[in-house]
Amino acid sequence: MVNGQATAILRWYASHARDLPWRRPDAGPWAVLVSEVMLQQTPVTRVLPAYETWLARWPTPVSLAAAAPADAVRQWGRLGYPRRALRLHAAARVIAEQHAGMVPSSVADLRALPGVGSYTAAAVASFAFGQSHAVLDTNVRRVLARLVGGVARPSPSPTAMEVRLAESLLPGEPGLAPRWSVAVMELGALVCTADRPRCDSCPVVSTCAWHQAGSPARGAGQAPRRSQSYEGTDRQCRGRLLAVLRDADEPVPAARLDAAWPDARQRTRALASLVADGLAESLPGDRYALPR
Repeated sequence: MVNGQATAILRWYASHARDLPWRRPDAGPWAVLVSEVMLQQTPVTRVLPAYETWLARWPTPVSLAAAAPADAVRQWGRLGYPRRALRLHAAARVIAEQHAGMVPSSVADLRALPGVGSYTAAAVASFAFGQSHAVLDTNVRRVLARLVGGVARPSPSPTAMEVRLAESLLPGEPGLAPRWSVAVMELGALVCTADRPRCDSCPVVSTCAWHQAGSPARGAGQAPRRSQSYEGTDRQCRGRLLAVLRDADEPVPAARLDAAWPDARQRTRALASLVADGLAESLPGDRYALPR
């Protein structure tokens, strides 16, 4: 990527960036961490209300650490992938106990937090602390795959070559790398989308390798994407059972869970997985509850 492409993307971002609360100057490291955990596999439109209510209730890691895990799961509501609530709660406790209640700034310390992987650690270090790290979310990877690699989609998981490419593109000017990362991310979210890219609105379409190649549907060896159905899956069953537990103020008898899902075998399997994941507890008297 040449300087002209970087300049064009940054200029585009300056006039097209969404006003998201975790990007504002007053969003501290804890707010950034909460947003990054919530945004995993979840659209911005669904995250916004959950983010606001979560931080209104727990504005610091210490305040969340003092709450029960059940409170975190209940507050998470229907945001999806509720194990993230438990991991965020566990991370808050580590921050409170080992970092004096302050979100750590180093990638190594961030990665040591429960539920924080390489992407989230790099994102928090970049966006909350202004550090220079390659932030490779799905949108960034897709933009770079098309713009530089000339393919429609990147590989399922980031490769060492991708990481080296992303690192080589980080601006050397102090403080500019985080803005560059979020600009590419925004370009992927709004313009260079997965299924219907708006190439006519792209600030770098004239130098995009994928566009110049005729926008091939996918690269050699890449399988077509398959849409995943949600109806009737174990994940839907888990969600139904968890909703019953979340809405109850006391342990729930198994009979009430039986009414939430008709397939007994699938219900048993889903309930066992909730217990194994720490999202539910089996209690005496054939009752179940959120984790205490």
